[in-house]
Amino acid sequence: MPADDHLQHNEDVKLLHSMGYAQELSRRMGPFQSFAISFSIICIISGGLGSFPIALSTGGTFSLTIGWLIGGVYALIVAACLGQIASAYPTAGSLYHWSSILGGRFWGWATAYTNLLGLLFVVPAINVFLYFITKDLFFGAVLGWDVSGWTMWTQIWSVVALLFAQAALNNFGIRLTTILTDFAGYLILAVTVVLIVMFLMAAPSVDLGRAFVFTNNTGAPGGGVAPQAGPLMAIIIGLLYPLFTITGFDASAHTAEETVNARHTVHKGMLHSVFWSLIFGFVMIVAMILAIPDVPAQAAMGWSSFNNLFIAAILGSFVGKLMLVGIIVSNFLCALAAVTSTSRMIYAFARDDGLPFSSALKSVSPTFRTPTAAIWMTAILCAILTALTTPLGAFAALSTGSAMYLYISYAMPILAGALNKDAWTERGPFHLGGLYLVFAVIVAIGTAVVTIGGHAFVISIPGDPAAGTSFVPGLWYYSAAFLIFLGVLWFGVESRRFKGPPTGNAIALRKAAIAAAERAVGEKG
Repeated sequence: MPADDHLQHNEDVKLLHSMGYAQELSRRMGPFQSFAISFSIICIISGGLGSFPIALSTGGTFSLTIGWLIGGVYALIVAACLGQIASAYPTAGSLYHWSSILGGRFWGWATAYTNLLGLLFVVPAINVFLYFITKDLFFGAVLGWDVSGWTMWTQIWSVVALLFAQAALNNFGIRLTTILTDFAGYLILAVTVVLIVMFLMAAPSVDLGRAFVFTNNTGAPGGGVAPQAGPLMAIIIGLLYPLFTITGFDASAHTAEETVNARHTVHKGMLHSVFWSLIFGFVMIVAMILAIPDVPAQAAMGWSSFNNLFIAAILGSFVGKLMLVGIIVSNFLCALAAVTSTSRMIYAFARDDGLPFSSALKSVSPTFRTPTAAIWMTAILCAILTALTTPLGAFAALSTGSAMYLYISYAMPILAGALNKDAWTERGPFHLGGLYLVFAVIVAIGTAVVTIGGHAFVISIPGDPAAGTSFVPGLWYYSAAFLIFLGVLWFGVESRRFKGPPTGNAIALRKAAIAAAERAVGEKG
């Protein structure tokens, strides 16, 4: 390690020690790696394509373009606020740790579970979309296979196999993971640029005006993607499109303890990943709209609107088929990065005894310097969630819930910091000044909007007998069950047991434990 890097490493470790934690994870990530892991999870050729029908079937092209800009700017504001906190407290626990410091023990504990729920929803949501595009577009449209006989169990076991592969790659160390997420960053940009060109070449005309037209496509005009609603609710539900796509950027924060010069790096990773996703995503969306020959007819296709557009505009050429492979690989790596982020959240929360089996979940492999138990627990929990929700036809609940719960968890430390300024005992190099309070108000409003939109979009509906479902529960069922779970767990057990992250004298008392943990993984400082 060069002398300057060694000195910076020591400064990072010293800062981590001052917060009561050991340097158990391998600190190898630089500025680009911090950007790439968040950019890979955002993955505009995952949510930006898979959730395309949500916007088209609510507010039409207005929701696709203006809605994308509104949601993208909102995500940028959220990232800026989180960046200020990350600059002060760069830890793997990120949201949980920040909420505990700024809002207290319960607020941090509740933030951890909310963030964890969002992360556990997002991993299977990405993998389920990956399964469908591979099944319908690659095996079906490209290879000509008859996939009509593929069953619910085909989907479940395919997603479980993907989870196993993603966990295994994570297990072998942050170096391998960063190589893959770095590659994903370049791949996403390259595929996006080529898709933009191909969609423009397929456009029957260049009529930019139709890219910004509001049409209430809820209900039958949008193929039943969203329930019938008024114009305002159509716009609100349409905002789920950019917010499901531009999320997960807290991955830069979750890997802060694996990032060199984290105080100066993590906030940049979040902000840059959101900004460039916003820009490239917007251009791609406009190109997709121009490639649509008949917008009302396309909206009426419902959930098939993207697949049909992609087949018509892209898949006819060899390059188009190559782009499909790029999209499939990018989505796999997107879920890989999401597994990384989720496992770091589990590891950090377990490190403060916030989870059942914490003693096992906070363990770190001395060989790979990764939280192996947390990685495999992520895969197991996501596999169980997939098995439970697939028979319910719950992809919409998973994708929408991931955006809703993640943005709620983002808001929790931001609002705690705005309401309890005296808790800011540490200031980092990135600071918004008076803008923070203004942004916090916007975050509060935005969180309310996405929560309303999520519950209004995913309502309870009768099941599809052909698919083996008798009832598809709305997102209210998931939220109510989650709140009941939190209440029982906190008041029944955790309010007396859980101590939260170390503070004050507790940090000094952990010196021996920190030294022992670092010796166990061979950390030399």
